[in-house]
Amino acid sequence: MNSPDAIVIGAGQSGLAAAHALTARGLRPVVLETGPEPVGSWPHYYDSLTLFSPAAYSTLPGLPFPGDPQRYPHRDEVADYLRRYAATLDADIQTGQRVLEVQTDGAGFAVHTPTRTLTTPLLIAATGGFGNPYRPPLPGLDAFTGEILHASEYRSPDRFAGQHVVIVGAGNSAVQIGVELAHHARVTLATRNAVTFVPQRPLGRDLHYWFTAFGIDHLPIGPQLRNKPTVPVFDTGAYRSAINADQPRRVPLFTDVDGARVTWPDGHSEHVDTILLATGYRPDLGYLAKLGALDRTGAPQQLRGLSTTHPGLGYVGIEWQRSLASASLRGVGRDADYVTAHLLRRVNVRARCCAALRS
Repeated sequence: MNSPDAIVIGAGQSGLAAAHALTARGLRPVVLETGPEPVGSWPHYYDSLTLFSPAAYSTLPGLPFPGDPQRYPHRDEVADYLRRYAATLDADIQTGQRVLEVQTDGAGFAVHTPTRTLTTPLLIAATGGFGNPYRPPLPGLDAFTGEILHASEYRSPDRFAGQHVVIVGAGNSAVQIGVELAHHARVTLATRNAVTFVPQRPLGRDLHYWFTAFGIDHLPIGPQLRNKPTVPVFDTGAYRSAINADQPRRVPLFTDVDGARVTWPDGHSEHVDTILLATGYRPDLGYLAKLGALDRTGAPQQLRGLSTTHPGLGYVGIEWQRSLASASLRGVGRDADYVTAHLLRRVNVRARCCAALRS
């Protein structure tokens, strides 16, 4: 096939938003998706997951979320929405295409899959972080003889009935899973700091209404906020009440682990069956490692989604990439538009400079 105008790696919400931004500018992108359909990681999240943003604030450019705009969509509704969105795009979305490695190829990139190599002058990495769950080096964790899971592996509470489960984390997923599990198991929420809450519906309107009304979603994120700030838990009051009632119990992070016993800061220890890490994710960008686009921790070297190492490389879907809303359904469209516009300027400028040098 002819070389595509651009390649987007990933066909979740970020990749689909990038494809929309590219086609809106008359480009012919190819979107490469590892999975069997263009829905990203949504089908793999836990069964009870619902968005903490209403449908009206959970849309990609050009297609409103169907149904009541004030409701909070379920995980499966989001997957269905992404399927419909993908069908509206004039882009070549190819599923079952895992990208193994990206190399430079003249002025552009060579993208390698198990069966072929595609070349392109523009590349947008939009693979999110679900494939790279973060497992922090916690004290004594290697010595634990029970089961250790990440929140990415959690589906439903049934299999944990009667267990003592320690959940590590203080964000929305940790609290949502902890409150759900507390109806079936003894649950301890272990956090470095106290859980912080933000009202879901201040003055009778969802918080995202106020974010939009005051332009908070559009405010640029400064360097001091890019170091993974803790996100407060969006709460109608139910989560705070549950934790105040010790359902789940909230304690400081454990200080040691010995076999199946966990030791707490006050010195006492107790038996634990499962430790569940709700500790977030890191960008899943291993295919860029040999390109020299990542730092020593595996994070992309980028500013506002634009690579600082390769002019034709951009990113969509990185947390805190440009704003509070980056990596969310409501934010990836704006980021994709910004990144696409600037990539085209950068590549065109470079091409003009090269042509001038050759003349």
